[in-house]
Amino acid sequence: MIPYGRQDITQADIDAVAEVLRSDFLTQGPMVPRFEEALVECTGAKFALAANSATSALHIACLAMGLGAGDWLWTTPLTFVASANCALYCGARVDFVDVDPRTYNLSPAELERKLMRAAREGALPKIVVLVHLTGQPCAMAEFHELAKRYGFRIIEDASHAIGGRYRGEPIGNCRYSDVTVFSFHPVKIVTTAEGGAALTNNKELADRMALFRSHGITRDPAVMTHEPDGPWYYQQVDLGYNYRMTDLQAALGLSQMARLNEYVARRHVLANRYDKLLAHLPVLTPWQHPDGYSGQHLYVIRLGLNKISKSRRAVFEGLRARGIGVNLHYIPVHTQPYYSRMGFREGDFPEAERYYREAITLPIYPTMTETQQDEVVAALTAELAT
Repeated sequence: MIPYGRQDITQADIDAVAEVLRSDFLTQGPMVPRFEEALVECTGAKFALAANSATSALHIACLAMGLGAGDWLWTTPLTFVASANCALYCGARVDFVDVDPRTYNLSPAELERKLMRAAREGALPKIVVLVHLTGQPCAMAEFHELAKRYGFRIIEDASHAIGGRYRGEPIGNCRYSDVTVFSFHPVKIVTTAEGGAALTNNKELADRMALFRSHGITRDPAVMTHEPDGPWYYQQVDLGYNYRMTDLQAALGLSQMARLNEYVARRHVLANRYDKLLAHLPVLTPWQHPDGYSGQHLYVIRLGLNKISKSRRAVFEGLRARGIGVNLHYIPVHTQPYYSRMGFREGDFPEAERYYREAITLPIYPTMTETQQDEVVAALTAELAT
């Protein structure tokens, strides 16, 4: 089986983790801050906070911005559920904005229309979560202008996008957003096994996220209610969580970061090769906006269902039977049963739903060989011809 994605673990990665295992610190030691420094250096953001998952990073970002009961968070329906769930964790309400038919990212035009209606109704969002789907950057400058006009804050869910660029600058620099979140799950561009990070240029947000990441506990006398009882003293000043990354994970991530640019470049080689190899087939290959340099985390095609004799499901199952580990990213969040119970219905966001009916994610990962890629293309060609 050729998987849709997989990690690349080298001897250097193994040695980095083994060194931590032989050290005095397995959980909270020197490797986490070193990994955070690497993220700052890579992106140009001022602060980076490593967490045990991107979901946790989204949650603490929302908490730091004061999202709570009565507030709205808007995001795209084409994402993993965590991009929306982070609002529910805070007691806030969720709504969605339909996607652009070419980039599959949240549409600036649709957002502006929805904001105009919400302004009249007094129901503007407090936060908009923009997802760089498959690694392709959103139109951040346009969203930034809307944020200034309508007063909402922006979280970039860049779980697919580390190593990418927008208008020549690294994704994660937070030029157009308040917080950027990365994921380091094994199928992502670099991995810490499980893990994530939140980046920001705002010290107040960074301090708040650090507090929520670790039980709401501080050892800083400046934020305590009275002078410390002694050098052992700490105070819980807010309700926080145990969302910390371990030194073992950070050591793996730090080692992987040395190959970030190499990984993204290889993904581009494979994506460009797919574009050429699939040009003769009745499929739509991914369009890339000229403002962006994608992280190329995923390669999603859309089937020309009016040009083939099979359903998407039949093609998907046929490819799996041929040993091609295709997947699907994503089922629109608003169609999930949990969200349906909130009142969302099929038909609410037609572009996202149209994408879902046609999409298949093909394998792409840095260690994929051209021979394996040829196998994927041959299997897809055979499936579409029958």
